[in-house]
Amino acid sequence: MSATLTSFEPATGALLWQGTASDVEAEVARACAAWPKWAAQPVAYRIETLRRFVNVVRANEEALADLIARETGKPLWDARTEVTAVMNKVDISVAAFSERTGQRRLEAAMGARQSVRHKPHGVMAVLGPYNFPAHLPNGHIVPALLAGNAVVFKPSEKTPAVGEMLVRFYHEAGVPEDAVRLVLGGPDEGKALAAHPDVGGILFTGSAQTGIAINRQFAANPGKILALEMGGNNPIVAWDTADIASAATLIVQSAFLSSGQRCTAASRLIVREELADTLVGEVKRLADRLIVDHPHADPAPFMGPVIDNQAADHLTESFLYLMSNGGKPIKHMVRTTKGLPFVTPAIIDVTAMAERPDVELFGPLLQVVRVPDFASAIREANNTRYGLSAALIGGSPEQYNQFWANIRAGIVNWNRPTNGASSSAPFGGVGISGNHRPSAYYAADYCAYPVVSVEIEQPRASIGIGLKDVDTSLMGD
Repeated sequence: MSATLTSFEPATGALLWQGTASDVEAEVARACAAWPKWAAQPVAYRIETLRRFVNVVRANEEALADLIARETGKPLWDARTEVTAVMNKVDISVAAFSERTGQRRLEAAMGARQSVRHKPHGVMAVLGPYNFPAHLPNGHIVPALLAGNAVVFKPSEKTPAVGEMLVRFYHEAGVPEDAVRLVLGGPDEGKALAAHPDVGGILFTGSAQTGIAINRQFAANPGKILALEMGGNNPIVAWDTADIASAATLIVQSAFLSSGQRCTAASRLIVREELADTLVGEVKRLADRLIVDHPHADPAPFMGPVIDNQAADHLTESFLYLMSNGGKPIKHMVRTTKGLPFVTPAIIDVTAMAERPDVELFGPLLQVVRVPDFASAIREANNTRYGLSAALIGGSPEQYNQFWANIRAGIVNWNRPTNGASSSAPFGGVGISGNHRPSAYYAADYCAYPVVSVEIEQPRASIGIGLKDVDTSLMGD
């Protein structure tokens, strides 16, 4: 008997969705049967089908945004920006597919031609996260379908309702039902999907712990393509700037947007000692003004709850750990509503901590580290196993060049937040943030593989060296 699954609204605790766990074997089998026919369709047909998907989403834009807001707890305005990103993804993916996997023809010897074309991998497993339950899996699914793959998508067990709606929209647009399959379930279903021998690729967004486990699982199986995006412990470095208000705004946006539940959120503010009191004071004043409320509240909140009480408990416990091990609280983290995962944004100075934990604290918790000089700031920024996103606020062009050249991260910004990366650029990191297969615009690279062919219409060949002379005495008159 299939397990019963439930999804609750973080902001209210109300039951939002209920369903049953999927049969992974059956879903993969259906996708395997469907993908050759889907791959045989002309690229123009697949493009047109996915553009119809955009029209379906646009017709249901408010319903999808409302569901995202209810199931994740993010403000409705934030959910609407996610829906916009879902729609924009198709045209971006079409451009990327043309640019990065387009055909090439070259001249070869003896009048032959040399062609470079791309083939789909087959069935791709997409494992999605809860923080952007539509946009991030869609960022894998659209380029995978465009390349001719079939997809089996497992949404996070915390956001199954959004995953179910997203798949329904693909089907309504005309993507064959068996070319996109939905697997509902928890870690067991995710492991079964990733390990299935008929799955040719795993496109994962989530925690470093799970991503590393997947990578380890397939270390001896190079036949499967793995694209892993595994979060970050991201630094934002604040240096000399006269515009303290703008600097503080960028820091607050980086640390607390989407309740800090973005893989590119700033976890560590590294600031010049002489600037620290003034800047951190302004960051605190602005953070004190942030409205934390349910997604549909009026006035609109800056941030809603985190995803569930388990996540809220982990964040408050992490704040207490930092405080009891040398951290000096600047703004305490507070649980504002009994029984619900609302937490206030928190700021803590960890400069005096002997050992600062190198973990992804997925929530609105900003750690402050004071440093004496710019070289120390770069060393502190790189003091992590992660390497997703980093930003420099203030500083001179020469310092930004130094920062860019020495920071280990896949996204490096200047006077912009650490988060909010564009889908029209590559998105990925180094260290344990990723495996050098960035997504977004570069997703085309891992959704198809290049095939080189040397071709000629008639066989033509000769061997010009290394042959014995013909013995003419054995030949007849």
